[in-house]
Amino acid sequence: MSLFSRPRFRWFLYVAVVLLMGFGTWYFALRSKPERPRYPQPEWAGNTWPPLIPVRTVTAEKRDLPVHLKAIGTVTPLNTVTVKARVPGQLLRIAFEEGQRVERGQVLAEIDPAPYRIVLAQAEGRLQQAMAQLESARSDFERTTNLHRQNLVTDQQLQLQDALVAERAGAVATAQAQVEDARLQLSYTRVEAPIAGRAGLRRVDVGNLIREGDTNGLVVLTQTRPITVTFTIPEVDLQSVLDPFRAGESLVVEAWDRRETAVLATGVLKTLDNQIDTATGTLKLKAEFANEDERLFPNQFVNVRLRVRTLEQAVVIPAAAVQFGSRGTYVYLVDADKKAAIRDVVLGPVDGSEQAITKGLAPGDQVVLEGLDRLREGRGVIVTNDPASAAPAAPAAASNGNAKAARK
Repeated sequence: MSLFSRPRFRWFLYVAVVLLMGFGTWYFALRSKPERPRYPQPEWAGNTWPPLIPVRTVTAEKRDLPVHLKAIGTVTPLNTVTVKARVPGQLLRIAFEEGQRVERGQVLAEIDPAPYRIVLAQAEGRLQQAMAQLESARSDFERTTNLHRQNLVTDQQLQLQDALVAERAGAVATAQAQVEDARLQLSYTRVEAPIAGRAGLRRVDVGNLIREGDTNGLVVLTQTRPITVTFTIPEVDLQSVLDPFRAGESLVVEAWDRRETAVLATGVLKTLDNQIDTATGTLKLKAEFANEDERLFPNQFVNVRLRVRTLEQAVVIPAAAVQFGSRGTYVYLVDADKKAAIRDVVLGPVDGSEQAITKGLAPGDQVVLEGLDRLREGRGVIVTNDPASAAPAAPAAASNGNAKAARK
């Protein structure tokens, strides 16, 4: 029997392999693992630990706060007119530039007037003929009247002559009307602006034959000064608008750009619709703007702010400082010891980024605006927007740095 075939030797070999594997595991896994550096423990001295939370504060102010309703509106011109020719003919001249501002009565185009001048001359000739016939009939009537007084003509002849005078007078009136109509048709060859506004793009070129009933027209005029903005408000806000409007108050309306970064124009509420849209539960309103600089453009989308009232002498803070939780609405204050304190508040109206507080704050309270994520009741803070509080922090920071350098 060989040495490897003996049972005792095989067990010895097994134990050696296991020990060798354990040693390899300890050497490569545990011994080769780098030791974690041991940092010095923080020193609990004064306000240096736990570290102060940097915050930025704002002062609660007492002032008037305007209350607005926000909506999205569409700029709509007071009047939009498609200018069309009233008489047919060849277009001889275009008297406006595209995009030009035109005044009421200004000539925009001219149609060939020659045919209409001829018609006017014919009508004037017929008028002169009718007037001459009327004068002749009147002279005959006077002679007939004198003869009738001498009993030389009968009553029937006098009546016939009187009827002839009336007939000639009617012919003169008809001829006069024809002259006026011809003169009017001639004036229609000069196409004038019916309203003051801004001209759009030209829809027909010189030389084309203009016909009556053309749906395209010559140009479209839009009245831009003044101009209106149409917007809607929800039904729940109806009374806040209806009460002051019916009381005769002038409600100010502001038109802002789409990003709400600039005021485009300021106007007044002009009218309210007479019924609520049952499909959307909203009411349509219309505001009017002078628009002297024409910053409002027809069919432009704008953000509307309708001022419904002004909250006088209200305590106002930024809306971002208000916190919401299981305890309700609250804010963080910075007390005299530079520590955070929670204060429950009752919210009033909000206007954009400003929030009115009806209860819980007093004017002059320092309300935390930034640095709220790590803030807790009683936690020490350092006000970053207060230069006096930032100065003492520098020596403390320097001493901490020296201490760390010494420990290194």
